[in-house]
Amino acid sequence: MTSANFNLQPEILENEIIKLIPLQEDHFEALYEVASDPLIWEQHPIKDRYQKNVFKPFFETAVSSKGAFLVLDQKTNEVIGTTRFYDYNPEKSNIGIGYTFIGRKFWGGPYNRSTKKLLIDYAFQNVNSILFHVGAENFRSQKAVLKLGAIKINEMTFPINDGILHFEYELKKEFVN
Repeated sequence: MTSANFNLQPEILENEIIKLIPLQEDHFEALYEVASDPLIWEQHPIKDRYQKNVFKPFFETAVSSKGAFLVLDQKTNEVIGTTRFYDYNPEKSNIGIGYTFIGRKFWGGPYNRSTKKLLIDYAFQNVNSILFHVGAENFRSQKAVLKLGAIKINEMTFPINDGILHFEYELKKEFVN
């Protein structure tokens, strides 16, 4: 069932590990503190996003998208990173989840999976399929998307990312427990 009233930025999504709140302008400094680590971006198509002047347009686009979230640790309220919904297509009953990054302190634990699970569970109330676009050299994110049960369906380039090759993965509602 597809909903024309799909709210891409609900007030709060949370579980026992993560809290997602709508990304706001005043979150810039706290989020940039996490994003300023060059190692976060080493496999990313835009490797210099740790620089403030490169991060700022990414952040502003996220805020204006009205589908982005600040990711917080549920217990401490510490800023972990950000993620967002994008490219909602009611006709095809799909949406993208991406533009996600989390601080290295939170790698290897339950944080990324918990973040994606919140978004996936919420999205599947409104769409039948979720798309993920991952840079061809971003092996860490490719593995994470495959662990969610998504299947690679396409290879594509995005002009916005200087024509860098990306892999498109799809997670279908009917295949999720």
